Amino acid sequence: MSSSHAPRWKHAVVTGGAGFVGSHLCSALLAAGTAVTCVDDFSTGRPENISELAGHPGFTLLETNVSRPFTVDEDPDLVLHLASPASPADYLRLPLHTLEAGSLGTRNALELAHRNEARFVLASTSEVYGDPREHPQNERYWGHVNPVGPRSVYDEAKRFGEALSTAHASALGTDVCIVRLFNTYGPRMRGYDGRAVPTFIRQALAGAPLTVTGDGLQTRSLCYVDDTVAGILAAADHGMRGPVNLGNPDELTMLELARWIVELTGSRSEITFVERPTDDPTVRCPDITLARDKLQWEPRVAAEDGLRRTIAWFRAEGDD
Repeated sequence: MSSSHAPRWKHAVVTGGAGFVGSHLCSALLAAGTAVTCVDDFSTGRPENISELAGHPGFTLLETNVSRPFTVDEDPDLVLHLASPASPADYLRLPLHTLEAGSLGTRNALELAHRNEARFVLASTSEVYGDPREHPQNERYWGHVNPVGPRSVYDEAKRFGEALSTAHASALGTDVCIVRLFNTYGPRMRGYDGRAVPTFIRQALAGAPLTVTGDGLQTRSLCYVDDTVAGILAAADHGMRGPVNLGNPDELTMLELARWIVELTGSRSEITFVERPTDDPTVRCPDITLARDKLQWEPRVAAEDGLRRTIAWFRAEGDD
């Protein structure tokens, strides 16, 4: 956005703003001239993700758990709710925290938006589709989710968040938008968060075997973080309620991804196969027709380019 124009939003609150996607979203908003309040309790977010933003005059950090009611110093006109453990390693370690972020946290963020007549964006997930029986997945599909399985704390928290946001809009007129994010990757991911891209990159750079689960034929669709952030902001600007899928419709198997990362890193790592997690989805691919038609959005960063950027970041920053 040109500096000669007023920003679309004056003040945005980003819950989970020190997380992987949230920190990139904070950066993009600040670059567009929007003041940002980042709300995070650092249960999975990292201070280093926002260290470069700390000195920005438009940036404020509020360290708190969004499951508890909170207030901000300046009234927002945009509230983006991303706070939640998002990787299997995190939500299995923090099951109650995950459920509270999706329920109480969503309620508190919605109430903040409603009080200020602000636009509210819920960052939901492709996990609401569970292990899908329709492929690719479009927004009209209701999903196939195990409500008591190990992944349910995340899946059902997000599904409840969608239901609560929809009810808030219908009952109170809150300006709500729901975006469903598919397998975002890029710099600032944590090497040990359990997701495929950072796990494979970490293992390849260390010369360790790449641990592919099951037979490796399960698929995912990878969307580079810059594209995901652009989609979130496009949905916020549009005024649509959604839900709308934001992801990359180019599908690949986990075995293909592992081999690709070995090649791109120049690693001599071998590939080994380990037990596949319970309820691990067999396929995952978004139908992004709605995003293309309504938002004029689609991914622009090719997977090879995005993986190279992510690998370069891991080489420079290490992992944890």
